[in-house]
Amino acid sequence: MRTALFRPLAALLAAGGAVLLPATAAAAPTPSPGATPVTRAGTSFLTATPITAGQPVRVDASVGDHLYWSFPATAGQVHEITATVTFPKARGGASTWTVDVFDGLRRRQACTAGAQTPTVDGKATSVALGCTLREVRPWAEPWSADPLPGAYVIRLSVVDLPEPDLGAPIDVDLLVGVIADRGSSADDGELATPLVPNTQAGTVLTAVPPVDPEADDDGDSLTGWLPDLGSRWIWTGVGGVLAAVAGVFGFALTRRPRRA
Repeated sequence: MRTALFRPLAALLAAGGAVLLPATAAAAPTPSPGATPVTRAGTSFLTATPITAGQPVRVDASVGDHLYWSFPATAGQVHEITATVTFPKARGGASTWTVDVFDGLRRRQACTAGAQTPTVDGKATSVALGCTLREVRPWAEPWSADPLPGAYVIRLSVVDLPEPDLGAPIDVDLLVGVIADRGSSADDGELATPLVPNTQAGTVLTAVPPVDPEADDDGDSLTGWLPDLGSRWIWTGVGGVLAAVAGVFGFALTRRPRRA
């Protein structure tokens, strides 16, 4: 009797798994048709190479390089980053690689799935990395680290390896995909402006500020040598007067009267 009851349940679970597996496989990021491949990477947050979702990346680099890319994200999107590092030459030992994602405020974002920091032995010819981000929210509290709309930066690097392997050539393939896009949600708020890192340096003032001739004439007067009466001078003067008064009053209290 129990076997007869369990058989339909097992068949139902198997059918559900058969439906979910193709859906998961279909959600994996794929290159967009006609997208121009990117063949370079930045070396810091300020020089991160901009890419878009579905744009493939193919870069020749060296072991020990820190590679940076940036991509835009809007509210409701869920992004997945996949990367493959290929080793054309043999290596001396095992190495550990990592892919990190930061938002516009350079806050490190958590990955909900994927091999973010895999370790591969010295005989392997490649290593696969992945990171699935949380859904981008339209707004969040200032103290939280929730992902917000704006620019995100990807950093691919090696964190542990034998020293003789530094500088060895590698081939990096990277792809950012949008695996879900739910659009703007019904949250009670909206970010005023996207979180985009400031990559434009300020300007250096080399010109001498103009001098006001009228100010020079005022400085030549009899009171030109006096310092500006700021709050510090006022309180210093008031303190001196109060100290003098207190001294006279104290002396009057402690002075003994003369005897006849």
